[in-house]
Amino acid sequence: MDIIKSIEHEQLKNTIPDLKVGNTVRVHVKIKEGNKERIQVFEGIIIKKQGGGLNETFTVRKISYGVGVEKTFLIHSPLVEKVELVRVGKARRAKLYYLRERTGKASKTKEMVGARIENKEITIKEDLVEPEKTVETINKEVAPEEPAPEVTTETAQKAEEVVKTESKAKKAE
Repeated sequence: MDIIKSIEHEQLKNTIPDLKVGNTVRVHVKIKEGNKERIQVFEGIIIKKQGGGLNETFTVRKISYGVGVEKTFLIHSPLVEKVELVRVGKARRAKLYYLRERTGKASKTKEMVGARIENKEITIKEDLVEPEKTVETINKEVAPEEPAPEVTTETAQKAEEVVKTESKAKKAE
């Protein structure tokens, strides 16, 4: 089980957009035509979000030439370049399937009054960036540490004499 989770963790994007049902978004998708690659924009209302982890998806609906078009995108797909928030919508349901029967202005959600249009992103996994190696850190890795000076019996005896004289002076006071 851990093997599957580790493989999925590698495929996850570092940050994903904060998507909510009812918002109007612009999804920038990479499209490959032959040997050329371009970015196509799909703008519409998010009518549902589902799944979790690597399989998390969101469905965007728009009306194109009088025909309703829905596309489902994987949030962690490498083909989804970015998702821009156009309008913050007010939705009281998790799935807005009732918009499918509506046309014109009725097929839109009410706008949240006073809502700021911010492209918030949720951090999924931290970027593991190694700190740059400086000359000092390289020298520390290469050069071994200097050994501590050896304590001889003469220096040890002198230290003991100093301690004894100091303790005698304190007692005399």
